[in-house]
Amino acid sequence: MWQTIKRLCAPLDGDCIRLLPLIIVVLLWQISGYYSDNKILPQPSAILNLLQKETFEGDLMFHLGMTLRRVAISFLAAMILGILIGLAMGIYDAVDKALDTFLVIGLNIPALVIIIICYIWFGLTEYAAIIAVTINKVPMVAISLREGARALDNKLFQVAQVYHLSKFDIMTKIVLPQLLPYIFGAVRNGLAIIWKIVLVVELLGCSNGVGFQIGGYFHFFDISGVLAYTFAFMLVVFAIEVLALRPIEKYLLRWRS
Repeated sequence: MWQTIKRLCAPLDGDCIRLLPLIIVVLLWQISGYYSDNKILPQPSAILNLLQKETFEGDLMFHLGMTLRRVAISFLAAMILGILIGLAMGIYDAVDKALDTFLVIGLNIPALVIIIICYIWFGLTEYAAIIAVTINKVPMVAISLREGARALDNKLFQVAQVYHLSKFDIMTKIVLPQLLPYIFGAVRNGLAIIWKIVLVVELLGCSNGVGFQIGGYFHFFDISGVLAYTFAFMLVVFAIEVLALRPIEKYLLRWRS
């Protein structure tokens, strides 16, 4: 039997093989939903029907767009600040000692606390939401880039001095290639965290967005609506990973292969 399964899977590429477990889970879910209460465990087909209805007749695209807007702004701000702080801490010992305590606090303080404090200080505004998400993300980027800066190979800088490379060549041909794996690690980890924090921010203090909608469905105990908006969010995340992050990472890190 195992040999038969291997022969059936042989023609499939890596991406298709990754989808097989998901397909199996969805099929088992569909079967289980048929024999259970649809209010507690709706079938995937019912969720997809609701997702289609919300996409073409409801407000799904509007709320999804608002969430993605918050994610994009917070992500860019957190990456820029985190990279600058992380590089400064990795290169200069004085900066590292001065900011290390704040970095530890930022990494361990609950995201919910920061969100609530930002809403109290700045009100239930868009700025408060973006600031809260950014603050939660910056320490994670900083610690990743700090380790990347510490791992830079000093021998390569000596080679650069021998060949009298310009500062631009040193940054683009020596520093940046060594930092790219750490940057991509921060990007992936950052997106995974920011998605979740943005939904909490929207649930607590926004009047639109996927988190706001999920909160509304929760109040009516409508698990189909919760799962429909969750699926839409998951599809966007998966599309960004497959269509953007992986191709860019493969291209920029092609020198490692």
